[in-house]
Order: sequence, then structure tokens, then C-alpha cells
Amino acid sequence: MHGRRVLVVGDVMLDEFLWGRVSRISPEAPVPVVEVTRQSFHLGGAGNVAANVRSLGGNAVLVGLVGRDSAGDHVREALQAAGVVPRLVSASERPTTLKTRIVAHSQQVVRADREESRDAVGAAAEAIRETLRAELPGCDALVVSDYQKGVVTAQLLRALLPLARRHRRPVLVDPKVRHFALYRGVTVVTPNQLETEQATGIRLRDDVSLLAAARRILALLHCHAALVTRGEQGMSLFERGRPPLHVRAAAREVFDVTGAGDTVIATLALALAAGATLAEAAFLANAAAGVVVGKVGTAQASADEVLAALS
Repeated sequence: MHGRRVLVVGDVMLDEFLWGRVSRISPEAPVPVVEVTRQSFHLGGAGNVAANVRSLGGNAVLVGLVGRDSAGDHVREALQAAGVVPRLVSASERPTTLKTRIVAHSQQVVRADREESRDAVGAAAEAIRETLRAELPGCDALVVSDYQKGVVTAQLLRALLPLARRHRRPVLVDPKVRHFALYRGVTVVTPNQLETEQATGIRLRDDVSLLAAARRILALLHCHAALVTRGEQGMSLFERGRPPLHVRAAAREVFDVTGAGDTVIATLALALAAGATLAEAAFLANAAAGVVVGKVGTAQASADEVLAALS
């Protein structure tokens, strides 16, 4: 996987963490007073996918949208520190998506979001498409990180998917249910259990209902495979022409599931770019996810950590 180049497009976010401790309840309302001791910033959304690619030894090119604000400046600084190639479009009319989490004693107390989720249009949208056209031929795989914040649109995918097919690049999508129909023809989708239920209308009670839901996704999207992430039950790979593959969860202890889906799709894309089978890629992605959920906050897995988890 080392040195393989993955193009990531999607909703770039900044995760702000305010760390502190609680020793009293507010006299103004029945809420804890958090005494903040430090602040940290981390890449979220598509930015975290790209950071995971880099952490695993690959090269990442990130295409997305940020505002002309301090949060956007923090995103650029974090990308530089992570070694990600930034191909960001700046827009003055919308803010950078910022998620602020207050954490006390390793427990999240509250989260506050500042964002604009309307579809990107006009010059910003065209600049994103032009950047993708220029970058895709030089990359080995494409990840669409859809957090439904305006970058991934029908217009974008109509331009991007035929280009990926022409260059024979695998396309992996971390989906959102409202956009499900837009992903028709991609290589792999990675819905979680709830997204699978919502997209198919099938309640997942056992392996039989899971198989029925996966077959419906494959039929709806005409995709090659669906990797359903199932939390403590691990993940299940459904590939056309092959029996289902169920991979047990790798985590020994779960501290924080923030960004675990980003780790899964980054590992999957990088493995496919290196020539792995989907089954091999799923095992690697499962091991990487087991590493990051054992950390607090938005985190990445290194190649050494994944190898240690596998052994």
C-alpha cells in the first residue's frame, strides 16, 4: 500500500475538541461546568479519510470546499502537517464545517455544529469538478466521502463516475441515504447498519435479512460490492458472484467511534489501489477500524498498528 495515490473528494470538516474536567453543576441551569484545560483541532469528514490514507503509508489528494475563515485556515494547516496534498476550493459565501466537541474525563459532554449544507453551485462547484478532472488520472483509487454538506451532488457524480470508468479507477463511497440513488455504478459502498436499513427498508434482525438488504443494494446501485459496517458485530462483505464474508470486530476496547467509517474506507481504497482483493481489503479495514475505536477523538491508524492488530 505504501506510496499508492488515493483521490478523496467530499465534505471537509474541522473537528475542534475542548478538553477539560467537571467539578460542579452550573447555578444557571442543571448542566455541568467544564473547566477547559486545552484545545485541539483535527481533520474531520473527507479530511480525516485523507489523513488515514497518509497514516497508512499512501499518498492522498483531497478535493473539497472550505470557507474563507479561521476554521478553513486550521484545515489547511492540519493537511500540511498530515502530508495531504490539498486541492481545496475556497468560498466566501459559506463557512467551513466546524464541529466543536467538549470532552470531560474522556467523555463527550456536548457537540456544537457550525455548517452550511446546501449544495455547492456556480463557480465553486465548477472549480471542484475541474480539479477532479485534472487529478483523477494520476491517482490509483477514488473515495467519495459524502457527509451531505453540499460537495457531493448529482451534478458532481454525473461528471465524475464516467471519468473514473474511463480511467479504470475503483470508486468507493461512504454513503448518505438521501443521496443513495446518485451512487449508481460505483465499485463499492460502505453503509453502516442503520444506513443499510434506511436505504432498503429491511430491518436487519439476522444474517438472512442482512443478505436480503445487501442484495437489494447491489441491485439498486449496480455496484460490484457492498461492505456493511456493523459496529461490535464487525463487518460483512457482499460481492457479486461470491458468498458473503463476515469479519468479526477487531477492537478489544471501544473508547470512541468518531471517524471509524473514515478509517474503513481509506484502508479499503488504499488496499484496492495496491492490488488486494476485496476480501483482503475488508480484513485490513476491519483491523484498522479496531485500532482507531480504541483511541479518543478523531484518530488514524498507522501501518504498524494495523500489522500489530492482525498479528
